[in-house]
Amino acid sequence: MISIENTLVSDTIVSEDFVCNIAKCKGECCVAGEAGAPLEKEEVTFLKKNYQKIKPFLNKKGIKAIENQGVFVQGLDGDLETPLVDGKECAYTVFSDSGIASCGIEKAYQTGVIDFQKPISCHLYPVRVQEYQEMTAVNYHSWSICSEACALGESLKIPVYQFVKTALIRKFGAAWYTSLSKHAKKSS
Repeated sequence: MISIENTLVSDTIVSEDFVCNIAKCKGECCVAGEAGAPLEKEEVTFLKKNYQKIKPFLNKKGIKAIENQGVFVQGLDGDLETPLVDGKECAYTVFSDSGIASCGIEKAYQTGVIDFQKPISCHLYPVRVQEYQEMTAVNYHSWSICSEACALGESLKIPVYQFVKTALIRKFGAAWYTSLSKHAKKSS
């Protein structure tokens, strides 16, 4: 484990390689799983305030799910999450003509309609963050649907922490990321 400020970072963030291979997985992380994407309280507030701006970037099934369930749901463990469409994809998921899943929130961001890229949990993936009272755990989440991403990352020699650099800086700040990079260079 790597200790930086009030975080404990798994060594696998540095040792494992990863680069999303959307052409192979088709955005399966937006579809698979038993729950929606984890949300932070500030993100829920943002979604409540900006749903009408995001709505034009969503598909009919997603809009229906959100209007029936709300812009967020509370999971079985009490965590805040994005709602799902019929227990499947995230309600904010949109699909291209070729069936590739992406985020309607991010589409709204890319066109300048909102100033919020997407939930930090999605931006960080395959990194998962767990907040505890005294510290924050930063872990690599290994999921079989990402096997092509692991293979691509390995062939390009890009470790997880480099792949999610922008998201890690968004979550923890540039100084934190610089410290992580220094730890990574020492261990390589």
